[in-house]
Amino acid sequence: MQKKIAVLAGDGIGPEVCREAIRVLDAVAQRFGHQWEYDHAIVGAAAIDATGDPYPAATQAACKGADAILFGAIGDPKYDNDPSAKVRPEQGLLKMRKDLNLFANIRPVTAYEPLLEMSPLKSHIISGTDFVVFRELTGGIYFGQPRGRSEDGSTAFDSCIYHVEEIDRVSRLAFQAAENRKAKLTLVDKANVLATSRLWRDRVKKMAAEFPKVEVDYMFVDNAAMKIIQQPASFDVILTENMFGDILTDEASVISGSLGLLPSASVGGEHMLFEPIHGSYPQAAGQNRANPMGAILSAAMMIDYAFGCKEESDCIKLALEDCLLAGEGTEDLFPKSAKTTEEVGSVIANRLLKLSEV
Repeated sequence: MQKKIAVLAGDGIGPEVCREAIRVLDAVAQRFGHQWEYDHAIVGAAAIDATGDPYPAATQAACKGADAILFGAIGDPKYDNDPSAKVRPEQGLLKMRKDLNLFANIRPVTAYEPLLEMSPLKSHIISGTDFVVFRELTGGIYFGQPRGRSEDGSTAFDSCIYHVEEIDRVSRLAFQAAENRKAKLTLVDKANVLATSRLWRDRVKKMAAEFPKVEVDYMFVDNAAMKIIQQPASFDVILTENMFGDILTDEASVISGSLGLLPSASVGGEHMLFEPIHGSYPQAAGQNRANPMGAILSAAMMIDYAFGCKEESDCIKLALEDCLLAGEGTEDLFPKSAKTTEEVGSVIANRLLKLSEV
């Protein structure tokens, strides 16, 4: 198999974690006889510094010309600490999502048995947790117009708008995923208050008739926020709108014990982007101590979702889990025996190659 991968390493620790994801992808190619072509492009603060644009035309072309996109991280303190900055790294990410029509964000949440004690939640509560969140990514209050402030600055307003097409396309993906998992889908909304949530609920109820094997339940977002902490293992597929999904997935990220472990995918009709959910973590940039596992698991999602290479993806996950069982990880996971970013990538790549000998 030959595939072209656009690599947008971005800012902060992005280049370091992407480098290790590529190391593991190269091990997959070696073992299974694939060929990956990498097209590196700039985005975020790095792109602003180079071109003045957080998502320049050359990066857009690289993304549209690739079979999938591997993304690192975005953000820089010099923009975070300057409220007057008119161009920001995050604008590049929002523009890219719109430009590539990346309408669904997919985030798996897994509790790894060797790391249960690291979670702020009790082990018996999170043990067995394995669910995935489908978040609508290009609609809702983050993109709604009109928005703004009054002339005297005393009032601000945002608009939350959803169209049935936006709801249906991400809902269908979630139902299809539920069919291949435990056949349970939970719609998270605020239908007792919001008109947009009532539209979501109407559309999901209608679509449920097409998926009779999938059990569907409906949960208000405040209740869902509690249940994710109290009974995370009770969820299978969570479907929700943009802002609720943004908040709930960040809340759920603490279950694993480290942000560095969590991958994600942003998918659309023609393009797919895969990235770890952690930020650019500028405090650790260039120090070879960031956790690359989220990026490596994002690469595993990429070759599964985008390329249909499930066996290869499973091998990456198995090699990573073997690494965790052996207590091999960066300082956020094993502070007393911490390995570097590069060492973790090498260990996982080598374990993957040795799996063929088992």
